[in-house]
Amino acid sequence: MHLTPTQLDRATGVLLGTAVGDALGVPYEFETRVLHDDETPQMLGGGLGDFAPGEWSDDTSMAMAIALVAATGADLTTDDALDAIAENFLRWFDGNPPDVGNQTRAVLGATRRRIDAGADGVSRIMRDESRRYADANPRSAGNGALMRTAPVAVALLADRHKLARAARLVASLTHADPLAGDSCVLWCEAIRVAVLDGHIDIRAGLDLIPDDRQPTWTQWLDDATTQSPKVFTPNGFTVTALQSAAAAIVQTPATDATHFQRALDTAIRIGNDTDTVAAIAGGLLGARWGADAVPADWRTAVHGWPNHNGRPSTAQELIDLAKVTVCDQDACASTDARR
Repeated sequence: MHLTPTQLDRATGVLLGTAVGDALGVPYEFETRVLHDDETPQMLGGGLGDFAPGEWSDDTSMAMAIALVAATGADLTTDDALDAIAENFLRWFDGNPPDVGNQTRAVLGATRRRIDAGADGVSRIMRDESRRYADANPRSAGNGALMRTAPVAVALLADRHKLARAARLVASLTHADPLAGDSCVLWCEAIRVAVLDGHIDIRAGLDLIPDDRQPTWTQWLDDATTQSPKVFTPNGFTVTALQSAAAAIVQTPATDATHFQRALDTAIRIGNDTDTVAAIAGGLLGARWGADAVPADWRTAVHGWPNHNGRPSTAQELIDLAKVTVCDQDACASTDARR
């Protein structure tokens, strides 16, 4: 897709913003460390997984599993692409990551056991286990699909309807509840609009949600713009996670690119699942303000799965993945996107 330099910067900010929000939120997850009023969030590490300073958690690692497939040019609505994403999820899971959501752990663990027993079709099996989990656990619309959804938007900037299908399919690999799919559709469309048009519209994807759920989502999004961000906790539920991120963004004055930092501060101060809420918010903030809005020290510090020759992925690799995903040779030859 042909993008202007400004649009390209915003596209490269999506995954970077996700990772930065994640790493900033890690130390404060579930109040593992208190963020005092006179402090600003720092990439201190620790948290539930005893992460290194600047290391991202499962939120960005699972987003990377998607981004690596998107960067190949694969059609994310196809079985082959979904298989590749599911295989990446398992590759990450097999490494015994220190922080995995309960629902994701259950679905990936059951999938791994079936694959090891000789079953074929990894994405089909994963979706089957996702549905099985949802049937057994009626309150299964967790935030674990929404937290990783940003790369889907980068891959499908040109086609909002295909984007909605892909977002729901990728969500369904681990989260079969329709609300989890809805939240991913809404957030992906908001990211797409921010990259292309340079503004934030959290309601842009309402028409992509089934008609019978549109009024409820309209009210939920209205609440996110009018109620204090701090009311959206606990936020392990995909709806309150989306409301938390949305409230932090739209209720923080957006006078200039420092909005990126200030809105992440607000998101983390909501509390509870801080790394996930900040990762979700970071994806949309990166889409609005671009990679250039990310402070240099945060770029230098942020890192995580997957490792390459013994070293973790870096901010530059996130940016390069996004460039390769959105660019063709004519559009991006001058940016050296394919190096």
